[in-house]
Amino acid sequence: MRRRRLVPLLGGAALAPLVASPARAEPPGGCAVPSARDDGWPVAAATEDKLVDRAALCRMTDGLATSPTANVHAVLVARGGRLVFERYLSGPDEIHDRHIRNVVFDADTQHDLKSVSKSVASLVVGIAIDRGLIDSVNQPVFSFFPELSDLRTPEKDSLKLSHVLTMSMGLAWIEATPSTGNDDNDEARMHRAADPCRYVLGLPMTAPPGQEFFYNTGALALLSAIVRKATGQPLDELARTALFEPLGITGVEWKRIKGDTDAGGGLRLRPRDMAKIGQLVLAGGRWNGRQLVPKDWIDASITPWMKATSGFSYGYLWWLGTTRIERRDVPWIAALGRGGQSIRIVPSLDLVVAVTAGYYQDYSPQAFQLQFGIFRDVLKATPPAG
Repeated sequence: MRRRRLVPLLGGAALAPLVASPARAEPPGGCAVPSARDDGWPVAAATEDKLVDRAALCRMTDGLATSPTANVHAVLVARGGRLVFERYLSGPDEIHDRHIRNVVFDADTQHDLKSVSKSVASLVVGIAIDRGLIDSVNQPVFSFFPELSDLRTPEKDSLKLSHVLTMSMGLAWIEATPSTGNDDNDEARMHRAADPCRYVLGLPMTAPPGQEFFYNTGALALLSAIVRKATGQPLDELARTALFEPLGITGVEWKRIKGDTDAGGGLRLRPRDMAKIGQLVLAGGRWNGRQLVPKDWIDASITPWMKATSGFSYGYLWWLGTTRIERRDVPWIAALGRGGQSIRIVPSLDLVVAVTAGYYQDYSPQAFQLQFGIFRDVLKATPPAG
């Protein structure tokens, strides 16, 4: 089975951290204690040390703050439904691919999520299906695009919504990376096309749908158009009313391209909002006692439908993996985006970790060691449940 190598896009799970956690000590006064804000997040008190070793995480983020090579912007940890660690740093950033010199981040600073946007879009699809606006994941893709019937072939007629959600459409695709340049990739060509969906569905087939995992941001152009066609409103608008507002997430920016939501990477949220998305998934689609996303959709989304890259699996636009830490295997669920953006969920530890960073063009092993090292250090600093 051919699978495109995407470790540089997502972070290398087998790499050791560059920033090690020293021995346990009492946390310095108030270091990284989350502040109480009127945003729906309960916060842990400064004196609580049983949920997470805050001192170890303070040392880790102190190392990030003083490192000449690190460019991490925020690290947030929630456990047991409460924020227990919150640290903001500074560094160069990009906003919608526009380079910004240096930003001092805080709790109110929005951040580009890149492909984390894809996982949020999956939640919106689940809401649309629950409302009966989309029949099911088995609905044929071309049933949403009668105007593109000239592109149909017997092989393409077997394309279903499930193949879009699992990155298994079998269409030829060159994903945008630094190595492909700004223009020599299908993502750039899709955005330049008069009709992005026609461009994507007009690509040749390289495998039968559902057979191979092949990362394809073009799938999200289709998904965004499908949601608009099925619901009568852009994906970002349905997300605002059905997901963000009930979560208490305000001031959201979600870019549109040619009238459709850029579901492949155009979302900007605050890190606290990212952590809310993770907590929602951890709780089976519930937030503050209200079921926002059907639990069966959450369960289906975090089912490993496809074997992906580097030992990872893929659900409905969510990544799944396992990290070996201190002689124990820790399974996790994640939304991952270029540049070091991540929401990682660890059900066995009742844990959510949200990280933002600025490694958009840095695909070096050292950058990925540092990014994944943050998650490993959080796992080391989290005692077993119970």
